[in-house]
Amino acid sequence: MADLQPSGNGMAEAPADDDGNGAAAADAKDSSPLITLESEPSGYSTNYTSSTTANAPSSRNSFRPLSKNRHWKNLFGLATAFMVTFTAYGSLQNLQSSLNYDHGLGLVSLCVLYGCLTVSCLIAPVIIRCIGTKWTVTISLGCYMFYTAANFYPEFYTLIPTAALLGFAAGPLWAAQGTYLTTLAISLADVVNDVPETVINQFNGIFFLFFQSNQIWGNLLSSVIFSMNTTSERYLNQTDLWKCGRNGTGTEGRNYDDPGDKKTYLLLAFFLFFGLLGAVIAAIFMDRIRSNFERLPETKYFANHLLEVVRLMKTPYISLLIPLMVYIGFEQAYMAGDFTKSFVSCTIGIRRVGYVMIVYGVTDAISSFVIGRVEVHIGRKLIFTAGGFVNLLVILWMLLWRAKEGVNQGYQLYLMAVGWGFADAVWTTQISSILGVLMPQSQEAAFANFRVWQSIGFLVSFGVSVSNSVLVLYKLFALLGLLVISMILYYIMECVIRREVTNT
Repeated sequence: MADLQPSGNGMAEAPADDDGNGAAAADAKDSSPLITLESEPSGYSTNYTSSTTANAPSSRNSFRPLSKNRHWKNLFGLATAFMVTFTAYGSLQNLQSSLNYDHGLGLVSLCVLYGCLTVSCLIAPVIIRCIGTKWTVTISLGCYMFYTAANFYPEFYTLIPTAALLGFAAGPLWAAQGTYLTTLAISLADVVNDVPETVINQFNGIFFLFFQSNQIWGNLLSSVIFSMNTTSERYLNQTDLWKCGRNGTGTEGRNYDDPGDKKTYLLLAFFLFFGLLGAVIAAIFMDRIRSNFERLPETKYFANHLLEVVRLMKTPYISLLIPLMVYIGFEQAYMAGDFTKSFVSCTIGIRRVGYVMIVYGVTDAISSFVIGRVEVHIGRKLIFTAGGFVNLLVILWMLLWRAKEGVNQGYQLYLMAVGWGFADAVWTTQISSILGVLMPQSQEAAFANFRVWQSIGFLVSFGVSVSNSVLVLYKLFALLGLLVISMILYYIMECVIRREVTNT
């Protein structure tokens, strides 16, 4: 059977037929999708074909081409499943440092989660190869329910094991997401005769529009529930407020009334339902597609693909992007843990954490969609520069900000969330697009690398917060230095790309 080999620009070359003749296949190339859809659920096979050879005899399964509309249906199925699942998990993560405060249990569970995620990213390509991208996504999304359920009775022996399980599921989940989305985008680009990079950017923009909106729904739900039948909150004096913001360590006074078990259990019940719904959506609305990038013989794949994740770290593109990947995890963990606790909960109360994070999520979602649309017109470098500049300004603002007694400063926290949301949209959409465009033949390993380094950023941020002894001030300085280094190396990477293009 013929193989489809992607060329350097991410498009597939015309395959030869079983007799070794490629002319007929080349003539049909313009109307052929790059991926095919299983016509019946008869089990996973390593026998791949394209629509140009769909009529040829097959000893394993029959296939039908993936139409243009089904490309979009799969994208929206993937995006909706992630949005629904992370409506629960994203909000629950934001509240871990406040809800499970005793002995740092919430932060310890997050450290375990992202530590296991780092390891699972290394084996993610093998798992994807075994069960395919669709079922990797579906099963992994289902694992989020166990962590949510453990929060009904948060103890070390409930949260820690479920956090570990979720960590081992999250690595394959995100590697499969990147592979599935990029495969769909490149295939659709071939169908509609468009540039792959353009479609990849559009798909990433749409996906992250849905994904980042989870901050809206989850945080809105938590804020509404925690605000029910609550008429008072404890105001802090200037001495206590001095311990908020950049001077926070996790032991500062917390400006909120405990929401109580009843409200917490109600919120967790909603989250548990959303976790189940997300997995069901993925199972029903995502087709089990077979990518042209999964063509290596099975024995070679299992022998070498784990090492490919490590080998990619040595390539110029990945090595120059490593600081940025770590930074993405660091800055997202900072927003979920330190910002919500030391800036928001400490000064204006836990009931307003959700509303501030809604603003963050709205900005992130809208920016992701807009960036996906305008990147083709203004270029990737300008978008990266804008994201870095805005992120830098917000970090400096947080370093200079002081909470003051009797002064309404809540609007400033909302503006900080707006700036951070825009910057995060730049990082998440563009890093995914870069990996999809530059490494179309090594998608699983490339996205696994991204999640390895991103999870290290999460792990470091949550890890130094467990002891409640590190000032937020020092974390902001670390973010500032890492951001500057990341941007310098990113510009170097762009120079490397331009030089290679010029030489070819």
